[in-house]
Amino acid sequence: MMAEAGLAALWLAAALAMAQFVLAALGLAGRRSAPELLAAVRPVAIVQGALVGLAMALLIGVFLASDMSVDLVVRNSHSAKPWIYKFAGAWGNHEGSMLLWVAILGVAGAAVAWFERRLDERTLVATLGAQGLIALGFYAFLLFSSNPFARMATPPLDGLGLNPVLQDPGLAFHPPTLYAGYVGLSVAFSFAVGALVTRAVGPAFARAMRPWVLGAWVFLTLGITAGSYWAYYELGWGGYWFWDPVENASLMPWLAATALLHSVTVLATRDGLRAWTVMLAVVAFSMSMLGTFLVRSGILTSVHAFAVDPERGAFILVLLGLYIGGALALFAVRIGTVRSGAPFDLVSREAGLVVNNLLLSVILGIVLIGTLYPIVAAGFGVQLSVGPPFFNRTAGAVALVLVALVGVGPALRWRRDDGQAVIARLTWPIAAVAFTAAGLLVLGGGIGPLPFIALSLAAGLAVASVAPLWGRNPARTPLFTYGMVLAHLGVAVSIAGMASDAAFTRERLVAAGVGEPTLVGPYAVTLDGVTPRIGDNWTALEGRLSVVRDGGTEILRPQTRFFVDPVTTTSESAILTTSGGQLYAVLGQPDGRGRWQLRLWWKPYVTFIWLGGVLIALGGALSLVGRVRRERRSVARTAHA
Repeated sequence: MMAEAGLAALWLAAALAMAQFVLAALGLAGRRSAPELLAAVRPVAIVQGALVGLAMALLIGVFLASDMSVDLVVRNSHSAKPWIYKFAGAWGNHEGSMLLWVAILGVAGAAVAWFERRLDERTLVATLGAQGLIALGFYAFLLFSSNPFARMATPPLDGLGLNPVLQDPGLAFHPPTLYAGYVGLSVAFSFAVGALVTRAVGPAFARAMRPWVLGAWVFLTLGITAGSYWAYYELGWGGYWFWDPVENASLMPWLAATALLHSVTVLATRDGLRAWTVMLAVVAFSMSMLGTFLVRSGILTSVHAFAVDPERGAFILVLLGLYIGGALALFAVRIGTVRSGAPFDLVSREAGLVVNNLLLSVILGIVLIGTLYPIVAAGFGVQLSVGPPFFNRTAGAVALVLVALVGVGPALRWRRDDGQAVIARLTWPIAAVAFTAAGLLVLGGGIGPLPFIALSLAAGLAVASVAPLWGRNPARTPLFTYGMVLAHLGVAVSIAGMASDAAFTRERLVAAGVGEPTLVGPYAVTLDGVTPRIGDNWTALEGRLSVVRDGGTEILRPQTRFFVDPVTTTSESAILTTSGGQLYAVLGQPDGRGRWQLRLWWKPYVTFIWLGGVLIALGGALSLVGRVRRERRSVARTAHA
């Protein structure tokens, strides 16, 4: 019965999404019954969100119960799986992940309807109408093309099992955070459409949209950071980012969201960049839709992709064309009604943010072209690959310029500033860059030019990040200022980790016999033996490595795992983490002469990559809380007055 109840809730939610859009359209266009129609949109949006949330909860229940009469459970679960993989397996597939996408979308729309009180009623209704139209397309996709509750005529005794690569706690965290980010961008898109419809593009619209952009950016940051570390330790390849097309599909919305976040802040606080903010909202949602298309169209071969039939990809492509094409057409028609914002000088924080957004857009364009060009070329019969060398040399160079600008931005004043005064404020960051560069020249051992520049700029950015706190009373400093400082500091930490990984990593690939030591970095690694192991739903060959450094010994246990449902072999890395970096070990195959292949990496300060990501997300969360608290105090003061 859970499957039938879930499908019924999904149909009802789809009907309410249509009603939400129709009521909004009629209410905005009509006159006589307009107040009643407008007033009905909020409750409809709230009930729609509740119903689609119920549908997602029932799908999870079906997986936890191992109901093998449901086709999706049969193809993606097994009764012997641990419960955590049954729970997360509900979205570890195409249909379930799309339902999760729509569920978060519906709940977000309900939250907008429930909590938003700053916008005028017509703009809010237009926003909810746009949100309902977005949801309606995805409901149609689920119900007519990807029904997650479809029954089987003859249920099998058990399921085929979840992809072993996905059998990791990361599955319970990585997709939901990414989807929350994507959906936050859809809400920002709906706000932009609503403001264009009612000609209300201004600071009030930006203040209403900013928390959603901030929230989306935080979730995208967490999702990308978690996904990077998951791939790093799960796939046994020793890398944190491969410029895989599906990795790029999550990076592109983050780049657009970062530009949108800075732009909407300027509009909310300084009434500038009106048209630019609206356009970035459209671009950010376009990138999230494009990522959805790439992952589910079947045109990509990737460990991350849900390879489905082309008809489903065509369905998503049609939705992408309708939503983005319609928004761009509306933008073209209404952009003439958007007044220019407040002016600012060339030397000002607004100008710095404009340059920041332009550089982010350039990086976004490079990643977009590098991702789509092989796909387009394949359509013409030309097979080619665009990999890390292209992205590192093109996007990497622009990113370094952007890092330098991030350090300069907080030192600039709003509206207008003096160039000499700015340079004076940057004395200590510039000194940090020079000192680090000199130290690397002496001690760096001839590292490459990009890591050299990146490490030097990271040091300067770290100093510049905390500069806004100098001379301020900590108790009176706004929480969102701490958030900005922490986020920029996180960027510096991540850049330092990436540059250190590129500059100082040492790798050894050896055929090791029992008792033979291998030197990698500051460690001596000895294979003590290989023994069999049995897990919940796998068997394994486990190596025992003794790791010696400075007289101390640690034990690492890398594995080669064998799964039955489905039949798969995976490499489980073993990682020793210290304050100075990580020793990464992978057990390979025997060579038939009593030796085992071992792949070892010593990666100094690689953990800074993910530490920086966490700091960036934490900074965004602090900014979100600070902005919301300030808005509430402002509303309370107005009500009291």
